[in-house]
Amino acid sequence: MAEREAEHRRIVVETPHERREVEHTEAVHHHDRSGVSGAALAAIVVGVIALAAILILFVMNQQQANDNLAAQQPSTTIVQQPAPQQPPVIVEQPAPATQPAPVIVTNSMPSGGTAPTTSGSEDASVQMAVDKRLSDDPTFSTLGITTIVLDGKVTLMGMVKTQALKSQIERAIWKIKGVKSIDNQITIG
Repeated sequence: MAEREAEHRRIVVETPHERREVEHTEAVHHHDRSGVSGAALAAIVVGVIALAAILILFVMNQQQANDNLAAQQPSTTIVQQPAPQQPPVIVEQPAPATQPAPVIVTNSMPSGGTAPTTSGSEDASVQMAVDKRLSDDPTFSTLGITTIVLDGKVTLMGMVKTQALKSQIERAIWKIKGVKSIDNQITIG
């Protein structure tokens, strides 16, 4: 709101010939400045300063984040592949030589009522010869072959890697005196 007021002034006018006083009246308009108080103006200034500070901090944070991204090295992906599967190694130890070979003696008579063709002592000697042949041979001694001798029949049990090795063991056993037959149950694996 504007307020009108008359302002009166006395002015002295001097000219080269005279000096005189003049009364001067002037209408003065005073504007009401109550629309924006001093407190409101201070709040606006504080708000503008706070907004400027927030914008500056945001820009600085963005620059720092960009610098951190640039400083990071590209990530490296390491893919580990499992080692090729090796076949298991099976080591079988032959029975100690001090252990006597098993001897199986049966008292039953074979069909026909005649006595067995070999005695228990003959089977024991064949068993000892078979065990000695297998333990003395460097190829056979590590295989862990088990043998049973009954009435001159030698049963072979165990596992070897090849058919040739299975046949080689059988041929070596045939050369022993007193072997009448061989039941070769050795498996290949």
